[in-house]
Amino acid sequence: MKLLDLTLPSPAENLACDEALLDAGDENGGAEVLRFWESRETFVVVGYANKVATEVNVAACAATGIPIFRRCSGGGTVLQGAGCLNYALVLRITEGGPCRTITSANQFIMEKNRAAIEALFKSPAAGRRPQISISGHTDLAVGGRKFSGNSQRRKKNFLLFHGTFLLNFNLVLVGELLRMPSQQPGYRASRGHDEFLMNLNLVAEKVKTTLIKAWDAADELGDFPEKQIKRLATQKYAADEWNMKL
Repeated sequence: MKLLDLTLPSPAENLACDEALLDAGDENGGAEVLRFWESRETFVVVGYANKVATEVNVAACAATGIPIFRRCSGGGTVLQGAGCLNYALVLRITEGGPCRTITSANQFIMEKNRAAIEALFKSPAAGRRPQISISGHTDLAVGGRKFSGNSQRRKKNFLLFHGTFLLNFNLVLVGELLRMPSQQPGYRASRGHDEFLMNLNLVAEKVKTTLIKAWDAADELGDFPEKQIKRLATQKYAADEWNMKL
């Protein structure tokens, strides 16, 4: 697996990069990839099928200048910004392999990520080790409080599985800018954002290191689809027709 630690200048470019990596793998049979990025800008990202007006406090976003974007994968609406570590996995789909179905891919990837994060708390210096659980289908949580949400998009030969780790994010903003989700996992039990979310309070480099080890992504990706990223960022992810549809 190849490693790409790349944060691009704009939210549109960062969202486009994940899709471009998926397209490159599916169309060209390229390498599997683990990518990391961290946003310097606060922005909202709705899932592919989300209705913006239902999931987002649009007036509050407008008043504070927070832009709204849409990603290519499903799942719920999230808030991005400093203190969030984002990752993406572009994995090959093979007959009989761990990514052969949506469910098997979820189980395979989430368990590997869960074990990797839990390993960060095993040293004596870490004190009491928290029990990290896979909650819902694609959340990671401690004591019922979510610190990572994830989603998946599949093509014929490759899939994109990407998500966010809340490390030191301003969680107060979530309640101000996002409405209660129209769909929520049972374990949330209708809790507000402030009672449901938590930060891991870890340094991003530590999380990156443990995931790199877990996914054996030691070799850097030499070539990334720069032209496709720019095209998608301009024509899709920066366009209201895409971001504000539905």
